[in-house]
Amino acid sequence: MSTTRSNKRSQLVQAAGNLVHRRGFNRTTLADISQASGVRLGNVYYYFKTKSSIGQAIVEQRASDYQMVLREWDKLPGPIDRLDAFIQSTCDNRTLLARSGCPIGTLCVELRKEDGALAKNAAKIFAQILAWLEVQFRSMGGGEESRGLAEHLASALQGASLLAHVFGRPEYVVDEEMDRRIEAAVAQRSSNGTATSATTQRSRAGRGGPRQLIAG
Repeated sequence: MSTTRSNKRSQLVQAAGNLVHRRGFNRTTLADISQASGVRLGNVYYYFKTKSSIGQAIVEQRASDYQMVLREWDKLPGPIDRLDAFIQSTCDNRTLLARSGCPIGTLCVELRKEDGALAKNAAKIFAQILAWLEVQFRSMGGGEESRGLAEHLASALQGASLLAHVFGRPEYVVDEEMDRRIEAAVAQRSSNGTATSATTQRSRAGRGGPRQLIAG
């Protein structure tokens, strides 16, 4: 019985997460979630008494999913490979980003307007991502600039995702001009020249794409 309840709860969270990504949190109702999941509305209330409680479940699920991804990336040989995987994941999801936006970014922005506990919990996902990126840049010799480098990279990719969504154009995520702007922004923040030399070597080798800013 406990397994059945757990599966049904997971089913509801999955359906809710998909709806929230497509429609937004405020436009998604418990009745919508009931219909999408195939779970009767009365049973939805058994698992989630309020809209806020299911919002918290979505945030926790997305945080858990991203933790799993980061653990997988941590198995890669070095920081360049890990950052490469981080950037490539955005490129690989460009069609989804153009259609519905970043599932984490759009949720955080919408919840932030309410400025409650749920918004603060959602923001922890980005804090986790930034902390992970900072570790990678420190491993590359970024030193005190590592946090700034992490913020620039995350901001550049979120910006590209936003433009792709606003205009419905996946190519914004992989546009070569965008790649050069990311490279320039990150290189500018590197006081010891680590990121600059790496991106310069990549450019001279004629290897384009967003990953050029971290590989050498």
